[in-house]
Amino acid sequence: MRVLVIGSGAREHALVLAAAHDPAVTAIACAPGNAGTAAVAEQLGVDVANPAAVVEVATGWKADLVVIGPEVPLVAGAADAVRKAGIACFGPSAAAARIEGSKAFAKDVMAAAKVATAHSEIVDNPAHLDAALSRFGPTWVVKDDGLAAGKGVVVTTDYDQARAHAMTLLDGGHPVLLESFLDGPEVSLFCLVDGRTVVPLLPAQDFKRVGDGDAGPNTGGMGAYAPLPWAPDGLVEQIVAEIVQPVVDELAARETPFSGLLYAGLVLTSEGSQVIEFNCRFGDPETQVVLALLETPLAGLLNAVATGTLAEQPPLRWHNGAAVTVVIAADGYPGVPRAGDVITGGEAEGVLHAGTRRRDDGAVVAHGGRVLSVVGAGPDLRAAREEAYARVAKVHLAGSHHRTDIGLRAAEGEVTVPARRN
Repeated sequence: MRVLVIGSGAREHALVLAAAHDPAVTAIACAPGNAGTAAVAEQLGVDVANPAAVVEVATGWKADLVVIGPEVPLVAGAADAVRKAGIACFGPSAAAARIEGSKAFAKDVMAAAKVATAHSEIVDNPAHLDAALSRFGPTWVVKDDGLAAGKGVVVTTDYDQARAHAMTLLDGGHPVLLESFLDGPEVSLFCLVDGRTVVPLLPAQDFKRVGDGDAGPNTGGMGAYAPLPWAPDGLVEQIVAEIVQPVVDELAARETPFSGLLYAGLVLTSEGSQVIEFNCRFGDPETQVVLALLETPLAGLLNAVATGTLAEQPPLRWHNGAAVTVVIAADGYPGVPRAGDVITGGEAEGVLHAGTRRRDDGAVVAHGGRVLSVVGAGPDLRAAREEAYARVAKVHLAGSHHRTDIGLRAAEGEVTVPARRN
């Protein structure tokens, strides 16, 4: 099987590495890829936001399976175009990808499926903003209704900051989603879905804030760990039964069946699991830890999803232990990142590339905000953290920054789930 992965981040590097270890894979390519994927896959140029360009690359390379990593091409309809060209594709249609592309659509689907989620309100007119803000708080959650690479969200107790962010979005022509604040530990659950069948992967937790102790602005994600030692027994089964399967069934009932990776971002509150968001693809950086623990060959699984045969697959197999990933970000991120600085130590084991490129002189340099994801694994979370941070210490990028507390509270037994009241 010839597998083409679309995208250029650490998520795609993880997908490429996992697919490359699948004995069914005879060739693998990544488009456009990065300096890390170039070591294990053919590199192909492509404009990921252009479905026709994705099809051209897939047909020209004679791909048997196309795996679309980022949300932008999915929302733009790349998966539809690839399937129309007669090539198996892992990724939802543009219609189904609206579950991420439009938070208003996602809320409508959840309401119809009777799925618990935060109370919300869409504001598309600045004249209505102040009245709407008054109905929320004292912690405000202000989101861009569309795609924002994880950085369109502000969670704050400062009314003026919440209003300023909302006005920035509205002035840019973006509707604003206001949500009630949900308090409790967060869970990311990836589920393989082929239209009807749902197969969950290991639950993970990611860290959105830029600084230790969850300080500073939101980012695309500064690290993650899996599995969750504090998770209640039966949590995954409960999330699938009460949240993921009803949403999958609702999308199918609307004649927009979801095929690909459905990512449920949740908060475990005293009223039960409630949805923060759905994504229509593998999340970054959680993919880096979940795939590090997956023993079942990946490409065969993704092909089963693409061909509608997921229900025929045997139960997933997982490596014992835990995995942690730490994101190394460029100076300036999540604002404007500094580019061009040379990276050393970036070719070591466990280092996945995201925002990198190789210069003509052979040097690997930073070329994005989140530059590297460094993964460690071990028999437990504490050991996985030690390995991840030992590997981080061997990487050098001038002016870079990373969090030092990824998975720390969980490793020390400090994460607790509120007692459920109902």
